[in-house]
Amino acid sequence: MDVDGVRGEHGGARERSAYGPVPLDAELTAVRAARGERGVVTPENLADVQARDIAARPRPTAEELGDGGRFEVTELKAPGPPGAPDVTLVYGRPADAAGPLPVLYYMHGGGMVMGNAWSVLPRVLRDWTAPLGLAVLSVEYRLAPQTQYPAPLEDCYAGLTWAVEQSAELGLDPARILVGGKSAGAGLAAALALLTRDRGGPASIGQLLMSPMLDDRDERFSTRQMADVDTVDSTSKATFWQAYLGNRYGTDDVPPYAAAGRAGDLSVLPPAYIDVGSAENFRDDAVAYADALWRTGLDAELHVWPGAFHGYDSIAAKATISQDATEARTRWLRRILDR
Repeated sequence: MDVDGVRGEHGGARERSAYGPVPLDAELTAVRAARGERGVVTPENLADVQARDIAARPRPTAEELGDGGRFEVTELKAPGPPGAPDVTLVYGRPADAAGPLPVLYYMHGGGMVMGNAWSVLPRVLRDWTAPLGLAVLSVEYRLAPQTQYPAPLEDCYAGLTWAVEQSAELGLDPARILVGGKSAGAGLAAALALLTRDRGGPASIGQLLMSPMLDDRDERFSTRQMADVDTVDSTSKATFWQAYLGNRYGTDDVPPYAAAGRAGDLSVLPPAYIDVGSAENFRDDAVAYADALWRTGLDAELHVWPGAFHGYDSIAAKATISQDATEARTRWLRRILDR
């Protein structure tokens, strides 16, 4: 276990909640203040939020993602779940790489209601594909509330099984697959690891879970402590889960494939990397998931980044703590691939 404490070199502005002082990283706080708040997401304004996200979020082309020939980027179509549309996979690899490559099967964030498979790739290609000789498949799963659980997860499963079946043609090593994502995408990655285990589907060698959205229940201390401090406030968090779960939301009829934090059986899962900010709404869910993996006797590495709120490394990518987080993830990926 590697849990970072509050580190003096990052400074720390403090805000106060009803549950005591919340230390915030000074560098992150300054960037966040300059950027401005995005606002609370509610069921009533969700459609408008989605429309603004589509208009504002970059969607680079395959040529742009190729970065002048450094990467080969292709959009692929995998057969979707029964009765559903095909699943788009955006496939990137180093242009000069030879032989079957390990692959990171990646699911984007956005609370299950926003985001796309293209916008996340510039950082993934730069940070991991190039230095690690790692291919990436980014999944364009259907979004809630237009498409609710289990369809988005089934999209991810269908894309993964197809990619493994086509691994020889795609130049991928089916014995070295990692699943990963950020926020909602990390929640999908954790659920996908459970689903492939129980269905006997393609096994992965690791799960990269960054600020994972794991549990629909509002029971952890951090959900109250960070209710109005984190970039994902309690109302927005509830809106995301309600959009994804539909009529299941607020009931006990939520399977672990919908919210991996509910899983009672975590045996026979691949090693996990879990990181989260100390000022995140999702903090205690992530810590509890790591603890549950350890109690099962599994390999998990946990980082809690001091003073970091949700999305800190996207909002302030050049901040010291964001760079520290990227380096820690890269070191873990390298260790897993070298095993």
